[in-house]
Amino acid sequence: MMGALDAELQAALESLAGTGRLLVALDFDGVLSPLVEHAEDARPLDGSAAAVRALAALPETVTAFISGRALDSLRTVASPEPETLLIGSHGAETWTGPNQEPLQLTAEQAELLARARAAVESVVARHPGCRLEDKPAGVVLHTRSVTGPVAAAATEDARRELGQLDGVHVTDGKSVLEASVISTNKGEGIRALRGLTGATAVLFAGDDVTDERGFEALAPGDVGIKVGEGTTAADYRVESPEAFTAVLAELARLRTAAVIG
Repeated sequence: MMGALDAELQAALESLAGTGRLLVALDFDGVLSPLVEHAEDARPLDGSAAAVRALAALPETVTAFISGRALDSLRTVASPEPETLLIGSHGAETWTGPNQEPLQLTAEQAELLARARAAVESVVARHPGCRLEDKPAGVVLHTRSVTGPVAAAATEDARRELGQLDGVHVTDGKSVLEASVISTNKGEGIRALRGLTGATAVLFAGDDVTDERGFEALAPGDVGIKVGEGTTAADYRVESPEAFTAVLAELARLRTAAVIG
């Protein structure tokens, strides 16, 4: 069983739980799920999944997943509640209800994406063990399954080739290099979710460098939590997804008391 939360984080959660309309926006990999070698094998920790379900069922409380995964992949591994809003591909894809239109690329974007895919495909062919992932607006080089030197060489190779394509936006992550033909980030996603839901306060948790834009988008009264190591703009940190389970469970308990009594 996890021990007591850090006193400052506990106080922040107690304040957050009393807000009028709460948005709980969460990255998935490395936050709700431990990082795994094969992305399709990721699943949320049981305690975290239970806490998200409890929060989603509460009045004036909105849950959202905001991930670098494509929406279809996010739905498969996260099994979100019907009420949970989804932002995928770092903000390029959104699902805010059954009337949400799917992402449509322009002809120019589609042609550029094909060129970016060909570039990453050639890198994968030259660096065995690396893997390519397709997304609706991008393509990803995965290097988690190879040694450090091979990963570094493949990443720099891909960065060089993609850098020759005007209009392709390249983002680094944990053992990934992602190219997208749409410029967006998790900070824009947080701001869009806040406006859509009318949230009076936000909790956002993430583990990767791509989550830093989300932390930077938070306002006074919000709570940002970095999961794991690394420099961060978040005000609070926990060491692992397992430790974050305790945070979510405590927030669910506090929010239930605040809105139901």
